[in-house]
Parts: sequence; structure tokens; C-alpha cells
Amino acid sequence: MATKAQIKFTYEDYKSLPYAERQRFELLEGELIPMAPSPGEAHQAASIGLASLLYRFVRERQLGRVYEAPFDVVLGAPGEEQIVQPDIFFVACDRLHIIGEEEVRGAPDLVIEVLSPSTAEKDRLFKRRLYAKYGVTEYWLVDPTIRTIEVLTLTEQGYKQVGLYSEGDELSSPLLPELRFPVREIFPS
Repeated sequence: MATKAQIKFTYEDYKSLPYAERQRFELLEGELIPMAPSPGEAHQAASIGLASLLYRFVRERQLGRVYEAPFDVVLGAPGEEQIVQPDIFFVACDRLHIIGEEEVRGAPDLVIEVLSPSTAEKDRLFKRRLYAKYGVTEYWLVDPTIRTIEVLTLTEQGYKQVGLYSEGDELSSPLLPELRFPVREIFPS
């Protein structure tokens, strides 16, 4: 009986894919993982609303940079890279050196994932552990279906929920203490 080779893909393998193909994969634990189909309208509306709000806040205060997918975030040592494309992420000024022309090499300070039915479990479980392992300070899970934003902050034991905000609430961020906004602004009416 033939044995299947256990091949782990590297970031170089990922980068060798044609550009159009790279936009449809993440590299997780040495496996090329197909990205979910394009997100729906509620996901897109929440994502652009939140990215716009965060971008203006960060830019006005010159706190760093905000990006939206697709933009590769490379976590881990060479040969063991995990490649993700968070929906939205923030890198503070003192860490701008991790931003390259084609990718970010290191953990962003804040990662925001907007849940879709096809990605919710991966975002809630696998990516939560992955982002904690590599030191993402704050992680938000935005659920456009039930219109909530869960804010998690990194502790020595992993992520701890510091808030679960719904439409009637005002969100605050431990990482960006001046950032406060009504959650209803993020979700379309």
C-alpha cells in the first residue's frame, strides 16, 4: 500500500501561487485552506462601516495603520508560517516596522473578524487560538446576524471577554481607550 507524503506548504509556496489564486487561500498549519465564498451583504456592510470608523479614528490621532482584507498577515517563524487575511486589522505606530509592501510580518495589535455562516466556527475557535498564540493584543468578533461585537483582550491564559456589545450599547476598547461608538452605527438598518 502506498504511503501518502505529508507535505507542508510554506509561505514561499503560497507566494508562488498566481496572484489571483493567493487571494482565495490562507495558509494554516502548512495547509492551503480555501477562503470562503464572497461574504454576504450584512457582512460587507458591517465590515466597511467598522473599517471606516476605525480608519478615521486612527488617522485623526496618528495612532498607526488600519487595513482590510485581502492583505496577508504572516504569523510564525520561516517554514512554519501561518498566513491569514483578517477582515480588518490595526498596527500601532511603534510596530509599523512589521508592515511590508506585500504582507505584514507579525501580529497586528487589533484583529477584527466579521463572522459569516461559513467562517464563524473557524473565527471563534481556531483563529481565536491562533491570534492568542502569536500575540494579537485585542480580538473582536463581529456578528452581523445577531448584531453584536464581542471584544476580547489577551491575557496569560488566552483571550478574556471584556465586552459583548449589542445595538443599544456603546463599544469601548481597552487597546484604544478613546475609541467609543454606538454599535448601531455599524449595522445597517
